[in-house]
Amino acid sequence: MRDVVEIGLGKTAQRGYHLDDIAIVPSRRTRDVDDVSTEWRVDAYPFKIPCVAHPSDATMSPESAIALGRLGGLGVLNAEGLWTRYEDPTKILEELASLDEDADATRRLQEVYSEPIKPELIAERVRAMREGGVTVAVRVSPQHTLALAPVVLDAGVDLLVIQGTLVSAEHVSTTDEPLNLKEFIADLDLPVIVGGCTDYKTALHLMRTGAAGVIVGVGADEWSTTDTVLGIRVPMASAIADAAAARRDYLDETGGRYVHLIADGGISTSGDIAKAIGCGADAVMLGEPLSLAEGAPAGGAWWHSSASHPQLPRGGFCIAGEPDGTLEELLYGPADRPDGQLNLFGGLRRAMAKCGYRDLKEFQKVALVLDK
Repeated sequence: MRDVVEIGLGKTAQRGYHLDDIAIVPSRRTRDVDDVSTEWRVDAYPFKIPCVAHPSDATMSPESAIALGRLGGLGVLNAEGLWTRYEDPTKILEELASLDEDADATRRLQEVYSEPIKPELIAERVRAMREGGVTVAVRVSPQHTLALAPVVLDAGVDLLVIQGTLVSAEHVSTTDEPLNLKEFIADLDLPVIVGGCTDYKTALHLMRTGAAGVIVGVGADEWSTTDTVLGIRVPMASAIADAAAARRDYLDETGGRYVHLIADGGISTSGDIAKAIGCGADAVMLGEPLSLAEGAPAGGAWWHSSASHPQLPRGGFCIAGEPDGTLEELLYGPADRPDGQLNLFGGLRRAMAKCGYRDLKEFQKVALVLDK
C-alpha cells in the first residue's frame, strides 16, 4: 500500500510521486540497441514509436499529423480547433506565434476560438489526412461528442479520441443528457481512446466502457494551469502505476482484454518517456516538445487545448523558442545537445537496451527506485 499521510485531524492524503521522483534500475542484462523494438499497436493500427500527439493547434495541423504518422507516430487533430473553424487558419497561427506571453495572448486565443465549428471543414481535414496515407485520429471533447462524432465518423477516421481535462464513465447532470460512454462505444466499429483520468477507479471504469485506450493524466506541464485554476495536480508516476494496476485487474476480469495506457503530462525528455513506459504506459502524449520542430504550425508557440476556454482557460500561452530541428530529428536524432529533448525515441531505445529489454511490454516490468 502507498503511504497515507494524516494532513490534519480526520483528513488523510495518499502520497503520490512524479516522474522526477523516480529513476529506472538496470537489470543484470544489457542488450544491443539494434535488437530493441519500440513498436506498439492500437487494435489493427501499428506504430513504430509510442508517440501520440496532443491535439493542440500549436503542433497539429493536417499536414503535421501526416508528417508524424509517416515517421511512425500518431497525429491527433482537434475537431474543435482552428482547422475546423477557418478555411485557412495559417494567418491566425502566424499572428498567435507573434504574441507576447501575457494576458492579451489568452484573450486573443479566446477570440479566435469563438468562431463556430464548421462540419464541412471536419470532413475536409479528415479527407486530407486520409489521402496522406496515415492512421487518421481525431479528438472531440466529451461535451461535444454527441454533436460532432457523427460528422467525424462519416468522414472516415480510424481512431476516435474523446479527451477532456478529466473524463469519467459516470458523469452526472441535472440539465443535460450526459454522454453514456459505454453505450456510445458499443455502437461503434472503430477503436476509441478516452481520457484523461488520474486514479485507479476512474481508469478501471473507463476500461469497462470498452475503450481501446485510456489517457492517463491531465496534460500538465509547466504551462498548464489546471493546478492553480482547479487545484488538481497529478503525480504522473503514481497515476500511471495506478492505471496499470487497474488494467491488470481488468485483464483478470475480462479474461485477457488489454487496454492501452497513454501517459499525458510532465513528459518532455527521452528520460521522461522511458520512466512513463517503466511505470506501465504503452505510449506517451507529447505536446510542447513537438512545438520545437521546424515547420510546427504555430512556429514555436505552444498552448494547451484548454487554454482557449471561453470562461475558464487552463493553460498559459508560451513561445517555446527557436526550432530544435526537424520533426524527424526530434524523434530520432541525431542530437547535438545532452538534455534529452532531441532524439526522444532513440533515447527510449537506448534506455531499454541498457536495461536489457527487447520491447515495450517487457520494459513495463523494469525496476524503479525513489531517488528523492
